[in-house]
Amino acid sequence: MQQQQWYIKLFPEQASTMALQVDLLYFYLIAITLFFTVLIVAAIIYFAVRYRETEKFATPKRIEGSLKLELSWSFIPFLISMSIFGWGAYLYFQLYRMPTDTMEFYAVGKQWMWKFQHPTGQREINELHVPIGRKIRLTMTTEDVLHDLFFPSFRTKADVVPGRYTYLWFEATLPGKYPIYCAEYCGLNHSGMGGWVYVMTQADYDKWLSGNAGLPPEQAGEQLFKNTYGCASCHTVDGSAGGRGPTMKDVFGKEVMLADNSKIVADENYIRESIEYPSAKIVAGHQAIMPTFKGQISAEQMNQLVAYIKTLSPPVAGSSGGSTNQNTRPTPTPTPATTTTPNNNQRGNQPPNR
Repeated sequence: MQQQQWYIKLFPEQASTMALQVDLLYFYLIAITLFFTVLIVAAIIYFAVRYRETEKFATPKRIEGSLKLELSWSFIPFLISMSIFGWGAYLYFQLYRMPTDTMEFYAVGKQWMWKFQHPTGQREINELHVPIGRKIRLTMTTEDVLHDLFFPSFRTKADVVPGRYTYLWFEATLPGKYPIYCAEYCGLNHSGMGGWVYVMTQADYDKWLSGNAGLPPEQAGEQLFKNTYGCASCHTVDGSAGGRGPTMKDVFGKEVMLADNSKIVADENYIRESIEYPSAKIVAGHQAIMPTFKGQISAEQMNQLVAYIKTLSPPVAGSSGGSTNQNTRPTPTPTPATTTTPNNNQRGNQPPNR
């Protein structure tokens, strides 16, 4: 018989490599707050009693200022504040600088659910299965309003913003079932926009994958690129310059020269913008002839197109995105916007990029 828990948990389980570090900073803030709260309340009580009025209209003794005291109560709080800032900044960069050896998952927020896709193509709604001891990178976007993907037991969260990609990573350390929340008010059913992440051993995860068939995002993206939207009619994938738009070969993660002589690193957000707003950033040597695909391509299809275009370029060492392991393709490195010429017969089925 399972023993009943007799105490109330004040904090979620520490189930990731960063959880303890985040909690230690939080405990440090609590300790400082309690220390100064007790100190100030004790001082108020002491002075209220020690210097209470004993005779009417008494003339108090003159007290001169103290340079040492003034410096002390300025310098000590400064040191405490800087220690909080330094520690917090260190943790921030640990949490939001993407590692390079990650498994790359995709997440799409939608009122009111979370949709996840595995590197091998399996899809889940409001559930996410991950292996223990592996760095998991989530490339996230939303189909409607602003959301925020929050894993309390992993002590990490990030906004999911309309019209762009944001990123989050974690490495789970304890097998189990942990909650997922949306931490940004997103509508009437916001409180019900939750789910569960299942942390499994590698063997159990592999078994789970084998029972859930799926097409990897890059393969689905290749079908969209070559067949569904006809992108290949204007954009080559072998580096040749025969297309009406820029080639997609070896562009992701590289600097792209634009028509206004400025440069931009081609990343996921640049690819997405190039598909939805082709005239926003025109590649040098090409014209603004690609039609917009805004509203024609779903968020999941956009993820697949981006995943495919990324496979056409080698991983960029030291990029903000991670890279790979057995189940992943090159991780986030930037991709260029391209120029696509609308085919008279394919006006509604064009490729990403201008």
